[in-house]
Amino acid sequence: MNQLDALRQWTTVVADTGDFKQLSISKPQDATTNPSLILKAVQKPEYRPLLDEVVKKHAGKPLDEVIDRLLVNFGTEILQIIPGRVSTEVDARLSFDTAATIARGERIVALYKAEGIDTEKRLLIKVASTWEGIEAARQLELKGIRTNLTLLFSFAQAVACGAAKVQLISPFVGRIYDWYKKSAGAKWDEAANAGANDPGVKSVREIFNYYKQHGIKTEVMGASFRNVGQIQALAGCDLLTISPELLAELAASNEPLEHALDAKAATKGDAPKVSYDEAGFRFALNEDAMATEKLAEGIRAFAADAVKLEKLMQESGK
Repeated sequence: MNQLDALRQWTTVVADTGDFKQLSISKPQDATTNPSLILKAVQKPEYRPLLDEVVKKHAGKPLDEVIDRLLVNFGTEILQIIPGRVSTEVDARLSFDTAATIARGERIVALYKAEGIDTEKRLLIKVASTWEGIEAARQLELKGIRTNLTLLFSFAQAVACGAAKVQLISPFVGRIYDWYKKSAGAKWDEAANAGANDPGVKSVREIFNYYKQHGIKTEVMGASFRNVGQIQALAGCDLLTISPELLAELAASNEPLEHALDAKAATKGDAPKVSYDEAGFRFALNEDAMATEKLAEGIRAFAADAVKLEKLMQESGK
């Protein structure tokens, strides 16, 4: 049994890509996309016709709507290949606007429904884990729209997401690792901070154990991996979303894989229950320099890629 098959014993494997033609190789249950992944895909010759077709078909419509239609086209193609759910992201430029995030999420759902997709079972709307995004997700969930809270770097964000009863969270393992490695500089010891000691792995483990101990139903999906060691150290997490390159690396290894996270054992933990109002959340996030910086950086990066996607569409329409 290779490591990818071993991982599937305990964890739902998710592909993190917009390149849906690779999905038949790794056979994931679910798939996640974001503006950066879609931008990367449409710059490939095999996917550019998808963009051109959407722009031509919906000429004259607002650019933000055309982008949503492109995202839904990719998601619909993905859903023809995978048995589970696809995550489609709301424009990161709306990360601090609850009402606009809700409206955009509802429109994406409507576009999927128009394609005949059972959105309650097969779609997750991705929203940034800001206070405003979490509140938007709470309201979307009450309407039967399932959400995936992304750009999550801190325990405080996870606590707020659990209280909002969102469907799923995506703590970013690799970006947490990046921050601590950069912060340490020449003092960084890669071996000492690998596997279970990786700061990103430790963050996800803390959240996973807390959720299981307190009966929080929100699913935990580790994301943004830099190496297979991070994935191996989180075997047993509810879900892990993994790039095609790292999926291939796992499939190529026949080394034994240990069951690292155990939901049943986690229920016996003794971490106290935590809750935040808005002021408490903002202060807790502010106290975490890594999370504050990576959240802001992530929103800026996704927003920048959304702008690049818009420019490609405008060029295509000329």
